[in-house]
Formats: sequence, C-alpha cells, structure tokens
Amino acid sequence: MAKSTPGLRKKGNIWHIDKTIAGIKLRESTGETELEAAECYLAKRIQEIRKEVVYGERRERTFDEAAGRFIEENGHKRSLDRDIDTLKAVMPYIGQIALQKIHSASLDQYIRDRKTAKISAGTLNRDMAIIRRVLKLCVVMWRDEQGRPWLDSAPLLPSVKGKKRKTRPISIAEQEKLMKGMPQYLADMALFALHTGLRDQELCGLKWEHEAKISGTQESVFIITEESAKNGHERIVPLNALARSIVDRYRGQSEFVFHLKGNRLERMNNRAWRKAREAANLADVRVHDLRHTFGMRLRAAGVSFEDRQDLLGHHAGHITTHYSKAEIARLIECVELLCGDRHGTELTLIRAA
Repeated sequence: MAKSTPGLRKKGNIWHIDKTIAGIKLRESTGETELEAAECYLAKRIQEIRKEVVYGERRERTFDEAAGRFIEENGHKRSLDRDIDTLKAVMPYIGQIALQKIHSASLDQYIRDRKTAKISAGTLNRDMAIIRRVLKLCVVMWRDEQGRPWLDSAPLLPSVKGKKRKTRPISIAEQEKLMKGMPQYLADMALFALHTGLRDQELCGLKWEHEAKISGTQESVFIITEESAKNGHERIVPLNALARSIVDRYRGQSEFVFHLKGNRLERMNNRAWRKAREAANLADVRVHDLRHTFGMRLRAAGVSFEDRQDLLGHHAGHITTHYSKAEIARLIECVELLCGDRHGTELTLIRAA
C-alpha cells in the first residue's frame, strides 16, 4: 500500500486535505477517491495559495465552488432542496467557469434549453434569482485569505420574459378523474390538500408531533411550524370530517402523517402524479393548484375573505396562540362546508373499500 502524502487523510472513500500552507490552514475535501488524483489536487491548491500569499495573486474560483459554499452555509433554508435542483441544472453551463468570466450571455443556452423543456418563465426567473444570490454573496460576503472578495462585482443577469402561468382550479369531475389514476397514498394527500389548502412541502413534512388537541373537545388541528411554513409564520390547520378520516388511516404507521413505506416523501409532483395527470388529460394542473382549488371552494361556500386568509395562512403574524377556542371552532365550521360536496363522501367510500 502506497504511503500517502503528508496533509492528506482519507474519510470514507474520499481524500481530504488537512495542512498548513504559508500560514494558511487548509481543510477541505479533494473530491477524489484515488490517492494520485488527490495528490495532484493538493499540489494545485499549494501552488494557488502560495501565489495568493507570496505574490498577492487572487485565485480564480469557479461557480461550482461558490455554489458548494452556498449550499454548505444554507442548510437551514426551507427551500434548499429546490435551490440545489436549480444549481445542479445550471452546472453544465457555468459550473466550471471562473466567477470573473460569467456574464449575461453565459446563461443564454441554459435559458433556451429550459424553455425547450417547457419550463415556465416564472420558474426560470426563480432559478435566475438563486444564481444572482450566489454571485452577490461572492461580492459582499465571501473573502479570500487576503480579505479580498471572491468577485469584485456581480454581473447583470437577464430576466426571462414569458406569459405568467394562470392558476388552474379543478372541478369535482376533474378531481375524480385525476385521483382515479393515483396510488392511494398520493390520492389521499391530494384530497387532504383540497380540504386543508396545504402546500406540497407542508404535506410531505407533516408529522404526528404537529397534531394538537383542542382542550375540552374531541377536535384536533395540525400546527405548521415556522420552520415548515413558506412565509415563516406558524399557523394552525383545522380539519373537517373528511380530512380527519384521511389522517386517521395513517395513524401509528410512521413519524410522518403521509409517507411511503415509512419514509418521508420528497414531493407530491413525482412520477405517479405526472402519470395520473396525463391519464386524466389534465397536464396543465400542478400540485399547487390543489391549494388554489381549496381557496376557490371556500369562497363558493360563502366563507369570508378574512377566514379564507386565515385558512390559507396569508395573515402575516397570525400564529396559533392568537386563536381563541371560538375562533378555531369557526374555522373548523368553515372547512366543514367543503364536506357537503359530492366528492367528500364518494371518494372516502372508494378509498376505504
């Protein structure tokens, strides 16, 4: 077995650097599994640091390196998984380009390819916002060993123009067609979303520990915590009879209310969702449209604007402790109105059969 170079040590299958070079402590992964490749990487980093420290040269950093630091520092971010998907998608286009060489035209091909793949302008602009954020951090936050920014100024990146996608609430008939082609766990999640207005990630992350009993009653609600809520505000989720019957079927199976073989689901928009959507000829319906449908049905049932805002979690600053027992009871009455729809009883019987 070949003796490794001083300063290199293996963690699992990957070689890592732990070495002081010209007074600079270097601790990082080489990303290499082979010793020879790791030694080449170490030699390159030694040369780069000496150029920086001794000769004052600034090392060129790639967008891939900046993206890696962004992910490392934002482990707490609720939308990090979505950000990682964006950064992975853009890597083939600018990942290995030096930060100083990225400009507006660097992303032209990326935008063209994403449009060809039918990615909406709204989604593309969100992707561009993440890329801008990483580049801005290179300017205002991250510094090299000499205290210089990774990037002197961030390039101006284009906004993507296109038609804004309209909301697509579904009818009762469309709902039945859509759910008919779904596996039971996914149909139950979709039906629960239609009766609670929960977002995709709120549904996937819903745990039994989030359930809270209402004192003096047999009723319970779920609490969407600040960490799980998109807007960072804790709120309650009142359950009507149908929503309660759905979750009761999963009680005691996993720490997550909705799960697949006990494990957390990453997203509702999976292969099963897309297959069912195509089979029902509803290719334009997104998971988030279930939430829009919930809001539309509340309005059609005569629920007030203020109560709809509370049920959808749109009232910034309204948290669980701000609701009295009477207010919670009123919100439960509001969502109970949805059980009068034909889908409320029929689909419960179908799924329970």
